[in-house]
Amino acid sequence: MLDGNENDRTMLVTGHARIADDVWHITLRDPDGAELPAWEAGAHIDIVLDADTVRQYSLCSSPADRHAYEIAVLREAEGRGGSRRICDELAVGSSVTIRGPRNHFPLAHAKHYLFIAGGIGVTPLLPMIEAAHAEGAEWSLVYGGHTRSAMAFAASLVAQYGEHVELLPRDEVATSLSRRLPELLEHPQGGMLVYVCGPESLLTAAEEHMTHWAKGALHLERFSPKAVEGENHGFDVVLQRTGRTLYVPPERSIVEVVQDAGVVVLTSCKDGVCGTCETIVLEGEIDHRDSVFNAEERETAESMMVCVSRCRGDRLVLDL
Repeated sequence: MLDGNENDRTMLVTGHARIADDVWHITLRDPDGAELPAWEAGAHIDIVLDADTVRQYSLCSSPADRHAYEIAVLREAEGRGGSRRICDELAVGSSVTIRGPRNHFPLAHAKHYLFIAGGIGVTPLLPMIEAAHAEGAEWSLVYGGHTRSAMAFAASLVAQYGEHVELLPRDEVATSLSRRLPELLEHPQGGMLVYVCGPESLLTAAEEHMTHWAKGALHLERFSPKAVEGENHGFDVVLQRTGRTLYVPPERSIVEVVQDAGVVVLTSCKDGVCGTCETIVLEGEIDHRDSVFNAEERETAESMMVCVSRCRGDRLVLDL
């Protein structure tokens, strides 16, 4: 069932339960029982609470189930309010609008995987682990959290996969995840891919500890923007489809200027983390400031996130 924007879908909440300290597990289905769009491990959806409140959550169920999307939401008491509304106000029988799924964190084929999760960052790794295990790949998960009771899915992971899973609840172990990381990543493993999801401190540390690994070995996903340095300057944006040229001043984003000119560009996070506003660039040098592309992808990318990324020169030509 689609509402208004063709990318929006109305869903029915059929499951809404607290599964760990401040973590709710939510199941969404089509109100008419219809089959849902297919997705692969690493995908996420947007939960659209209103025009100004859109949040991204990784799908943590099995892609084989085409009739339900499952997410896990950390209720952030000091956050901007979206997670509190989802955890406190939604209930079984509620309707909610979603967008997606989209995937900027896909699972690449490998014979060996190391999965590293910090807190709620375990959610996108669950379907990845399912896929890796089904394919017979060698894999392990190192999962850290403040306490065992705060670590969603910890018990079920150990029950299902046993010794493949190492839990590091900070209040129980002498070696926390942050202290374990240098040892885990000290020696590059040929043919191994490392997937990391969690707080920014964990992602930054993983990047620092893997500078001596092969290119493309590290894969990570951010749901909060990475700090970007650099001064802004003004530049022109040419909209190829209409031939219009718009000026983007230093204090404004491309998407703000384009939308003010009446051109529709779908956006969600507006922070460069979700990938919704990805736009093809036909000419010009991109100043990538998003948290979606990794270093290798930025070198070859022919598109940009117009909510935060800018132009290194004086002119960009966009496929708009």
